[in-house]
Amino acid sequence: MSISTERNTLRPWAPSRTVALAAASLLAALIVAALLAISSPAQAQSLETLNQQISEARVEAQALAADVDAATAALAGARDRAAASSEREFELTALLAGGREREARLATQSAAAQRRLEAVRKRLGRAVDALSARLVAIYKSGEPSAFELLLGADGYDDLVSRGDVLRRIEDSDARLAARVRSLRADARAKAETAQRARQAAALLNARLRSARQRVAGVRAQAESEARVAGSARDSQASSLASLRTNVQAWTRDVERLQQVSTENAQGEVISWFGDWAIPQAIVMCESGGNYSALNPSSGAGGAYQILPSTWAAYGGKGAPHRASKTEQDRIAALIWRDSGPSAWVCAG
Repeated sequence: MSISTERNTLRPWAPSRTVALAAASLLAALIVAALLAISSPAQAQSLETLNQQISEARVEAQALAADVDAATAALAGARDRAAASSEREFELTALLAGGREREARLATQSAAAQRRLEAVRKRLGRAVDALSARLVAIYKSGEPSAFELLLGADGYDDLVSRGDVLRRIEDSDARLAARVRSLRADARAKAETAQRARQAAALLNARLRSARQRVAGVRAQAESEARVAGSARDSQASSLASLRTNVQAWTRDVERLQQVSTENAQGEVISWFGDWAIPQAIVMCESGGNYSALNPSSGAGGAYQILPSTWAAYGGKGAPHRASKTEQDRIAALIWRDSGPSAWVCAG
């Protein structure tokens, strides 16, 4: 072995140098192949295919997850808009109901105003009739003048009486004319007020109905968008769940194939070791499997041809070729663990 710089040069029982080197090269190639190729060609192809599917599925899953997030956000937005529109529609419905109540109150008030207006018009008609009759009477009999009253008076008392009658007639005529004017103005004002109230109520209700219709349209559209977004999100979520299930199944297949391949490779390598602590080919090359073999030139001994210095470094007692099989196997296993095949000439 090559733990130290010494090499075994006298081994009459060993194969020729060319054969030993060929065997060592073959052994090294087999070990490398065993460690690297843990699956058969079919298994390697299956692993490659599965890994490719998993890689593609993960990319697709990420895209689907992003789509699901976007659809969820769109759904939330549509639901918010629908809720806001529904709330606004409710408010407008309440306002419209209030407007109708106000319209009803205005209609009641308008009817009362109309009745008052009719009463005023009747009074106005009577006043106009009285004024007309007075004017006709004045036209027919003539309006007495103050000069005529003074000339026709029979004394002072009669003159005073005649003047008082004349003033009362003038005052009555003035009050009658003023009453007519007042009633006309009052009737006109009440008619205009009732008309404005009716127009204002009608305009308000028309605006409320229009606004309610627009809000109802927005709500219906938002609810439709919410349904579409919800359906899309559910479909994408279902696809994502299915994809993740496939990835999990493929991952388990990969793990199973890798486990089977690893176990097969380990079994193959173990079969190369046989009953020895290191590969059997190395042992056969080094000592022919003789636990008592000794190289008088280097002092290497035992089935594994361990140098005395290496033997002592690993806790061996006495000479290697005089130790028991168990002890030689134990120390050889430790050397293989630390140095691998490079510790033996036949594997170099």
